[in-house]
Amino acid sequence: MAYLCELNPGHQVYLDNQGHQTIITTTMGQPGQQQQASSSMTTGGWTAPPQAYQSPGGAVFKLLTTQGEVYISVHGSSVSMTGAVTPVAGAQPLSMQPTTAVPTPPMQPMQPMTMGNMQMTMNPMEMRMGTMELKMESASQPPAAPQVKTSTSATSTSATSASATSGSTRQFCSQCGTKVAPEDRFCSNCGHALG
Repeated sequence: MAYLCELNPGHQVYLDNQGHQTIITTTMGQPGQQQQASSSMTTGGWTAPPQAYQSPGGAVFKLLTTQGEVYISVHGSSVSMTGAVTPVAGAQPLSMQPTTAVPTPPMQPMQPMTMGNMQMTMNPMEMRMGTMELKMESASQPPAAPQVKTSTSATSTSATSASATSGSTRQFCSQCGTKVAPEDRFCSNCGHALG
């Protein structure tokens, strides 16, 4: 059976005996930002419930085991075995509550990430930014090259397909951006040689 001791709000210590091992788990923080640390020590089987005592900066736990008395000191998330009776001399007892199990916070699935008009999901990996989409298939599928899809308006699609079919067709000067005719050899605005 596990036992719980609340040292202060947001700082809890769980003790559990499994065979000859004592597992000490500390949790600190508020919901949404908790820290958890576990330690395991060979103490022997417990013969009585653990006792807790307040110490400067933490707590000392007294365990009665098949190997005798064992003292465990907890300061923050640091856990260590300590010497004999001196840690509990004059210390204030703390309440120990039986509990069913040590909590293990569930891992939440990763939510889609968004930033402006960009969105990204992880399974399968997809990214959308404006009209562009990148999608990578899962590892169970045969490997394939990443696919990039774009969609544009009807006017720019026809302009793109026109330039793709005739590689030498220019519509704008690469120097100043002025519209040029396909047969022009020089830009009428800046005089740049078109090629």
